[in-house]
Amino acid sequence: MSSTAVNVVLVHGAFADGSGWQSVHDLLKRDGYRVSVVQNPTLSLDGDAEATRLILDRQDGPTVLVGHSYGGAVISEAGNHPQVSALVYVAAFVPDSGESVNTLIADPPPGAPVAPILPPVNGFLFLDRDKFHAAFAGDLPAAQAEFLADSQVPWGVGALGGTITEAAWRTKPSWYLVATEDRMIPPPAQRAMSERAGATVTEVAGSHAIYISQPEAVTELIKKAAAGG
Repeated sequence: MSSTAVNVVLVHGAFADGSGWQSVHDLLKRDGYRVSVVQNPTLSLDGDAEATRLILDRQDGPTVLVGHSYGGAVISEAGNHPQVSALVYVAAFVPDSGESVNTLIADPPPGAPVAPILPPVNGFLFLDRDKFHAAFAGDLPAAQAEFLADSQVPWGVGALGGTITEAAWRTKPSWYLVATEDRMIPPPAQRAMSERAGATVTEVAGSHAIYISQPEAVTELIKKAAAGG
């Protein structure tokens, strides 16, 4: 394998855990990459960035850091780690320094679908179980989407408000996969964020759960980032 980076660290987003990366993990491992999956608690941005740094500290060389959804905020904060050679955003938020997820969702594109996030309870958010399939995982089988809905991880409201101290994409090369059928983060918002970051962009028809539904496309983008282009 001629890639300049052989290490990949995968960071999940809100309402999910690291198991959603299994197919991407398996494809990368098959091709000779060393893969680690962060189990970030999604309680606070600082905590999730620290959980990611713990895994980055274990890497032995250049590492591609990958984030899905809210995980994009996490890798923007943790990606200044010296081992990180490239950032990959998968249908993800890309906040700048001083911004948060709350900042990015404050002014949605006109006509964009509204994510079915229920009102907070004791400081935590859930997605409406009955709307989970259509909003989060529209291209997955109903039974698989039902399992994801039933196993969703509470998202701490503090994580949404956590601000980026120094956006890693300002100094690290980045790649972005736009999910064109996403009903959680509107595709126009994905395009705007990726353009601002100067990311190399790939567009794929898929839902917000594209990292589960189309692991081959996600894996190919990660491999391009590992090779530096």
